[in-house]
Amino acid sequence: MRLGFVRGHLTLNQAVESLHGKTLLVVEPVTMENLRARSGMGGGKTLIAVDLLGAAQGQMVAFTEGREAANPFWPGAAPIDAYCSLIVDAFDLHS
Repeated sequence: MRLGFVRGHLTLNQAVESLHGKTLLVVEPVTMENLRARSGMGGGKTLIAVDLLGAAQGQMVAFTEGREAANPFWPGAAPIDAYCSLIVDAFDLHS
C-alpha cells in the first residue's frame, strides 16, 4: 500500500462494463521526502486508481496495486491496476 494525492478524476468515453458507475482517480504517489516535509507535493509518477470511497481532489489517499487492487471485485473480474483503499485523515510520521 502506498500514499498519494488525488490530482483529478478521469472519465472514459467508452465504459468498461465491470467499471460502470465507479470513479477513476488520477493519483500522484508521495515520496518519503515530500511526506516528511508535509509539502502537499507528490513527486511520484501519476497513475489511475478506482475509487469507491468518494475521495476529492487534493485529498491524500492510500492505494493498493497489482493483483490486490482487483480483490474488492471478487468473484468478478475488473481490469484495474490500482484501487483507492482509504482516505487519509491524519498521519504521524516518526523519523
